[in-house]
Amino acid sequence: MAPNAVPPAPSRLRRTLRTARVLVRAGVLSAGRPDRIVRQLRALRTWGATIAGGYAAANERAPGAVAVIDERGPTTFGEMDLRARQLARELHGAGVVQGTRVGLLCRNHSAFVQTMAACGRLGADTVLLNTGLSAGQLSAAVADNEVAVLVADTEFEPLYAGLPAEVARVTAWGEPSGPGPVVPWEARKGTGKEPGPPERPGRLIVLTSGTTGAPKGARRPTPKGPQDAASVLSRIPLRSSDRILVSAPVFHTWGLAGVQLGMSMRATLVMRRLFEPEDVLRTVQEQRCTVLFAVPVMLRRIMDLPRETRAGYDTSSLRIVACSGSAMSPKLITAFMDEFGDVLYNLYGSTEVSWATIATPEDMRLSPTTAGRPPLGTRIAVLDAQGSEVPDGTEGSIHVGNDMLFDGYTNGRSKKLANGLMETGDRGHVDANGLLHVAGRDDDMIVSGGENVFPRPVEEAIVTLPGVREVVVTGVPDEEFGQRFAAFVVPYEGVEVDPNKVRMHVRSVLGRFSVPRDVVVLDELPRNATGKVVKRRLPHRAPRR
Repeated sequence: MAPNAVPPAPSRLRRTLRTARVLVRAGVLSAGRPDRIVRQLRALRTWGATIAGGYAAANERAPGAVAVIDERGPTTFGEMDLRARQLARELHGAGVVQGTRVGLLCRNHSAFVQTMAACGRLGADTVLLNTGLSAGQLSAAVADNEVAVLVADTEFEPLYAGLPAEVARVTAWGEPSGPGPVVPWEARKGTGKEPGPPERPGRLIVLTSGTTGAPKGARRPTPKGPQDAASVLSRIPLRSSDRILVSAPVFHTWGLAGVQLGMSMRATLVMRRLFEPEDVLRTVQEQRCTVLFAVPVMLRRIMDLPRETRAGYDTSSLRIVACSGSAMSPKLITAFMDEFGDVLYNLYGSTEVSWATIATPEDMRLSPTTAGRPPLGTRIAVLDAQGSEVPDGTEGSIHVGNDMLFDGYTNGRSKKLANGLMETGDRGHVDANGLLHVAGRDDDMIVSGGENVFPRPVEEAIVTLPGVREVVVTGVPDEEFGQRFAAFVVPYEGVEVDPNKVRMHVRSVLGRFSVPRDVVVLDELPRNATGKVVKRRLPHRAPRR
């Protein structure tokens, strides 16, 4: 192979064999009653590898097994499938047909999943709306994505009350304040004849995080079968017997992944509408959860609990904590695993490319800054400006190829491709051990005094200081150097941070062009509903020194 060539994909036979081994290990492929297996396969052929198909197939294989546990109690796979069918009839009666777009504005609970399954039965597209949107952003998202029906929790009524009257409303959780009877979700029966399978599966549309601008709708591809789940399972050893606590919001790509993976394995999903760090530990203890799906800020808040509070709960059942959504500091990674064991898995990816790499506990013990290695069926390449692969250790643009690359934004745009691989918008390098390291986003890089520098290494250096709880570093204009870094630091409660010590530490570790001239001390960092820092909301004022 030429030195600058992108690595070829493995042979189809080799990948098929590896996929089968992964699925057998996870319990997705297993022996059982032949008649139920036949019905299960028939359901998948009818509805495809969608949420609708997954729960229809699980109903044929294990109807009495518990599918979801939320604040309303347990729901079996049989009940999940039945309620999805009932809701499909109700939505169909409200005019939802193949291609209709249904908006979903909900917390994590079983009705969220049932709505996705109902839309799958109709061939309708489901737009997963971020619960952190403002009323204006929600209105824009509904208009931009041509949402015809909104399924929502009533706590968000102040946000959607101003939507056009022609957008029909269905209540998922709570009692609306307006007049008229409300049928409880669990009592919904639907009316009319159940529509037949659609000609094409409905799509899931996930909004981008909106940290750098208005959220965009990204069309997620329909999974092609269990081989897509096998990709993640090849690096995160989930099992069909797991109880998966999905704390990451399901409107987010990572929370959605937790639901899809759990469904494909017929595992039990445990869902709570609101994230509270102590409630996570309590739920793990009470439900004997074996897996936690979370975003990094959730782990940070668990570690912020008093040590005696964390020690008061039995979390020994946890064998996997799967995290994604934003960068984790090496300090947090090491502290979390030192307390809860080597259970942490970190997925690097995006709404557009799904997954790129996954870091195992062994990877992060070896190098806490790593993003890991690509899973089964995924290729990554670090490319230069001409699209050629750069040598290990050389920084370039990260590109990804897998079967779950997104189908484009709803505004008609997409991401650039090079050699069949999609750009992530991030820069990084692969080290001598084959581990990927992400330096930061292309648009985060600044040129200071002629040097290209990224904020992530600066953040990683600052957060090692004893009094620093969190930090974000961003570029700001500078008359002398063109640009310079500003550091926004959140100290631990009762601790003071000396800006001069921060600068001196960065200078000693990284050099003078990486030193943040401005060091601003904050009580909290501005974050969106998925825990990502929204840099445009950082204060633009003189730093406290």
